[in-house]
Formats: sequence, structure tokens, C-alpha cells
Amino acid sequence: MADFIETTNTKSATRELAASIADVATFQSIIQSVINDNPFGCTAYTQSGVSHDGVEVNRESYTAKIVFEDNAAEKVGTLSVKCPTVSSMNSAAGAIVADADLAVAVGGDPVRDADSDTYSCQLKCHDANSETYYVTFSRDKVRISSYEDDSILTVVETWADTVSALA
Repeated sequence: MADFIETTNTKSATRELAASIADVATFQSIIQSVINDNPFGCTAYTQSGVSHDGVEVNRESYTAKIVFEDNAAEKVGTLSVKCPTVSSMNSAAGAIVADADLAVAVGGDPVRDADSDTYSCQLKCHDANSETYYVTFSRDKVRISSYEDDSILTVVETWADTVSALA
């Protein structure tokens, strides 16, 4: 029987944020700034005949939280809706809050609990050294994964230190 032989040594690192990212607009602005400004110095590349930007969204998800409250403002139910984009999350949450039949079925008035919403966006990054790595953002942490060269961690960490929401 053949043995597995280690071929690479990829690393990951996580930064736990001191405070959750305040809202989806702040979250989106951080993601968009990485894509637009390319603070990691990523380079465009071609893979399997397809051209890629140096930084691309690899995957993302957004979850809205809705609580249902009775007349005494006591929580009688909750509902979460996971969506692929911010706009679909906001649309779905709005539809749930406006759904009178659902409110009757649950037995309370729906209220958006935006402070409990969750967000996740993973960026695929191509370093100038040809290494591909990922930076995943959530409300509470930033994770760098699948990198080998420690200079990648240094570059991302140095950038994150300049973004107050990522303290």
C-alpha cells in the first residue's frame, strides 16, 4: 500500500476582532476596498485558459435574523434566512417582516434583528509569487488560509492594522 507524502505546507491564521463589524454596509466596504484597491499586491493570472483578477470573491453568504415578539415585547419565535448576496438578504428579510400570514402563524410581530445578522465573504487571492491563498471575512474574525509564504501573512496583517473595523 502506498503512503501519502507531504508535498506542501500550507498555513492558516485567524484574527479575532475586538468588536463585531457594525453593519453590512461597513462589511461590504471592507470587501470592496480589497477588491478595488488590491492592498495585498495580488496579480492577475490565467488558469485552465480562464483569466482571473488578482483578487476575486470566491464565495459569500449573508444571514438575516428576524425575531417575533408578542404584545409584551417578549420573543416568541425566531427565523433566519441565508442568502447569497446582501441585496437578496435585505429583500428576503423585508418580505418576512411584511408577511402577515407568517406573523400570525408564529404568533408575534416580526422585527429585524440586524445586530444578530451574520456575513461571510471569502476572497481568492493570487500572490505575485504565484501562490493562491484565501482571506475570509466574517463579522467577528478574518482568516487567512492556504498560504505558504509568511510574507503573505505579514502583508495582510499590516493592511488589517490600518482598518479600524478589523482591530
